Amino acid sequence: METRLEAVTLDIGGVRVVTGATLHAAPGEVTGIVGPNGSGKSSLLRAVYRALRPGSGAVLVGGDDVWRNLTPRTSARRTSVVAQENPAAFDFTVAEVAAAGRTPHSAAWTQDRTADRRIVTDALERVGMTHAAGRPYATLSGGEKQRVLLARALAQQGRLLVLDEPTNHLDIGTQLDLMELVRDLGVTTLTALHDLNLAAAYCDRLHVLHDGHLVTSGPPRDVLTPELLDDVFHVRAALTTNPLTGRPQLSFAPSDTSTNGVDT
Repeated sequence: METRLEAVTLDIGGVRVVTGATLHAAPGEVTGIVGPNGSGKSSLLRAVYRALRPGSGAVLVGGDDVWRNLTPRTSARRTSVVAQENPAAFDFTVAEVAAAGRTPHSAAWTQDRTADRRIVTDALERVGMTHAAGRPYATLSGGEKQRVLLARALAQQGRLLVLDEPTNHLDIGTQLDLMELVRDLGVTTLTALHDLNLAAAYCDRLHVLHDGHLVTSGPPRDVLTPELLDDVFHVRAALTTNPLTGRPQLSFAPSDTSTNGVDT
């Protein structure tokens, strides 16, 4: 589902965190938002899934402004979310956590609905977690929990998938498995990523934020230039091709102006 942010400005606690951001996520593509810590990545995603209302501008999902033209329930049917902050769900099984994705589709959700159970089972199968359906969610590893949260998002059946730093705190193998899974879904995906190599390898298009401003957009090979990485991330970088995958790959070194973490 096509998604557009048009001149979006966001404030939190009276502080401007994003200024006039315009970006596009094309149908069926994985679109990444990258930038240093505090650049506004998560804030922009929160505007998309109705957690942070823009002070100005528009957020369009499927051609409709999510804040002006859609109810929260209708918006939740269009947009599935895996946020950074998620409830611990200590008292719920894996299947129950995944089934929470069906909530926007019923006035009074219940586990006894046959159609819902089928959708949840399919979602768990797609993320490889069917075997753990009866396990307590709290007993899972970090990577397993992320897969279950992704299953919850898939059970929600939104045509836009929003992921906020989905690979944080995961080991490298789990990171790659998760990103391969996301890419193979074929769902329009808008994701904030901290790891630039994952962004380069798995995103069709990147938007770069710096100090709340969108500074450039385009395919990873066009965007992740040595000049931009020096200006925005203050590192020296070389963009090459991964010999194992054929995808873009970055190598980094401290900036020529680095003080090695020592204040001067």
